[in-house]
Amino acid sequence: MSTSPYTRLLSAATAGALVLPLAGCGAVALPGLGAGDEPTADPGSSVVGSFRGAGASSQEAAMEAWISGFQEQHPDAAIEYDPVGSGAGREDFLAGRTAFGASDVALSDEEMAASGPACDGGNAIDLPVYISPIAVAFNLEGIDRLNLSSDLMARIFTGQITRWDDPAIVAANPEAKLPALTITPVHRSDDSGTTENFADYLHATAPDSWPHEPDGLWPLPEGFAADGTSGVTDTVRSTPGGITYADASATADLGRVAIKVGEEYVPYSADAAAAVVDLSPRIENRYEHDLAFVLDRKIDKPFAYPMVLVSYLVVCSRYEDKAEGRFVKEFVEYVASAEGQERAAAAAGSAVISSDLQDWIADAAKAIYLTQDRPDDQSVDQAQDQPGGAA
Repeated sequence: MSTSPYTRLLSAATAGALVLPLAGCGAVALPGLGAGDEPTADPGSSVVGSFRGAGASSQEAAMEAWISGFQEQHPDAAIEYDPVGSGAGREDFLAGRTAFGASDVALSDEEMAASGPACDGGNAIDLPVYISPIAVAFNLEGIDRLNLSSDLMARIFTGQITRWDDPAIVAANPEAKLPALTITPVHRSDDSGTTENFADYLHATAPDSWPHEPDGLWPLPEGFAADGTSGVTDTVRSTPGGITYADASATADLGRVAIKVGEEYVPYSADAAAAVVDLSPRIENRYEHDLAFVLDRKIDKPFAYPMVLVSYLVVCSRYEDKAEGRFVKEFVEYVASAEGQERAAAAAGSAVISSDLQDWIADAAKAIYLTQDRPDDQSVDQAQDQPGGAA
C-alpha cells in the first residue's frame, strides 16, 4: 500500500466523540424516530427508509459515529445497529435479516458459499473498515501498565499462572509492586471475533502454551465468562485482580499490557495496529472486491502491534431491494471515506485505514448491483461468483 496509516497522527480519542441513544438490546439507533415511525421522504435525499445491521460489539462506538455522520447527509434514512457479536451478526446477515453485518473475522469459505440466497444470487464480500488493537486489560490498584509475553498471557488465561506475584510476571516487571492477589481471567461467553483474533495471536506466537485452534468460542471450561465487550470489561472493573481481552476502545480506565514483539515490549496504539495490516497479505482466491486479510501475528517490528483485529462490514454484491441496496452503497462509501474514518478514530480510537483501502472499498461499493435497476436479462459475470474469481 502506498500510504501507511501508522505514519499519520490521529486526533485524540475524545475529540468529536458522538454518542447516540441506545435502542433495546444495546442497538444503536438514530435519534428523532419513535417506535414504528417511518422517516419522512425528502425528494433531495438519495437514501430513504429504515435499515438494520448487526454484529461485532467492537465496532459499536465507531458505528455510532458513522451512523450520526451518515444521518447528517441522509436525514431520511433510519439505521439501527445491534452489537450482538460477530457470530450472531454473520448469522443474521446470511439469513437475510439485516442489510449488512459486521464481523471481527472474515466470512469462511463455507459462509461465502451460503451467501447466495441472502444476496439475490450474488455473494457476500468482506470490507475492512475498522482496525483496532486488542488490549489485554487488568484491574490492579496503582498499576497502569505491565509487560507480558504471549507465553505469559497464554499461561494466565489457561490457569497455569494463578497469582499476580508469580515469579515469571515479577521477572518481566521488576519495577512493579505486584500484589499477592489471585488472577481472575475473564473471557467472552458469546461467539466473538475478538476471541478468535486473541486466540489466533496466542496460537501463532505461543503454541506450546496455547495449543487451541483459533475459534470465536472460548475453548476452555474454566474461568469467568461474560457477554460482549462491555460484559468482560465491566466484570474486570468490578473484580480486583481481574484480566480480560477486549477492543482497546473499551479499556481506557483499566491497566493495559505491553506485549513482547521481538525483544521489545510494545504498548498498544492505533498506528501500531494499522502497521500490521499494511504488512499483511490478502486472502487469495476470494470473490471479486472481497478484501479479507491474513494478519501476520509473528511480526517482530517494534513499530507494530500484532494483537490486532480487523473488523469488516459484510455486504452483498447484489441487492434485490433497490432502497436497501442504495443505502448499502452509500453507507459503505461513507464509512470508508476520510470523513468516516476520522469520525471513527475520534470516537473509538481506531486506526484510519490507508488511502489505498479507502479507494478499494469505494470501488467495491460502486460495483454493488441493484436488481431493480437492471434489465431482467442482464446478469453478473459468473466468473465473479466463483471463489477463484478476480480479486
